[in-house]
Amino acid sequence: MARTQSTPAKEPGRLKQMYQVFQMTRRSDPTSIWWMLLAFLAPLALGIVLGLIFSRESLIGLLLWIVAGLLGGVLLFLIVLGRRAEKAAYSQIDGQPGAVGAVLKSSLRRGWTASEMPVAVSPRTQDAVYRAVGNGGVVLIGEGPASRTQKMLEEERRRVARILPNVTVTFMQVGPDPDSVPLHKLAGRMSKLKRSLNKAEVRAVANRLSSLGKNGLPIPKGIDPTKVRAPRPR
Repeated sequence: MARTQSTPAKEPGRLKQMYQVFQMTRRSDPTSIWWMLLAFLAPLALGIVLGLIFSRESLIGLLLWIVAGLLGGVLLFLIVLGRRAEKAAYSQIDGQPGAVGAVLKSSLRRGWTASEMPVAVSPRTQDAVYRAVGNGGVVLIGEGPASRTQKMLEEERRRVARILPNVTVTFMQVGPDPDSVPLHKLAGRMSKLKRSLNKAEVRAVANRLSSLGKNGLPIPKGIDPTKVRAPRPR
């Protein structure tokens, strides 16, 4: 009897990946197609106008301006596509337990350290508190309604203050409240915090916080943060 051997699935090429990202983004955010179209056409139009102004009598010069505008349009298109795709990806997990962990795992800027594992979880509601350390100090992020996570955040701040009394601790809230930080803006909002620690201090604070011990808390049921990454065109 002939044996059937399974062959590994071939990964799609870059153009196919880009097309898949574009399709996912367009379905999730129909208005994004207009922003991407504008991002492509604006540099191209600018290149044509500049070519007509500065190289009207030189065909080669005019073509170079047009090519430069075309390349600029492609670049700007990819930038807008990446940002819109990231927003669309996070909109699909927004509101699910573990969504904040997905952001901390995949989108934090350089200089920040965090874990997708929460430092506190409510077994009943699956609300959670996450902790990150960076040049802005210690950031505690509540996932869920503020009315339910505020007490958890205060308890975690007291734990941090016991061993790091002079380090700035900032609260951020991701949830259904009107003043909550949108999930796709969380990493950017953290990067805008006023600098209070240098690189060496960030490392020292992170090491000190590890002495609090690992609570062995499970990731809230809902999504697997290690598998949720915003697709990016390559």
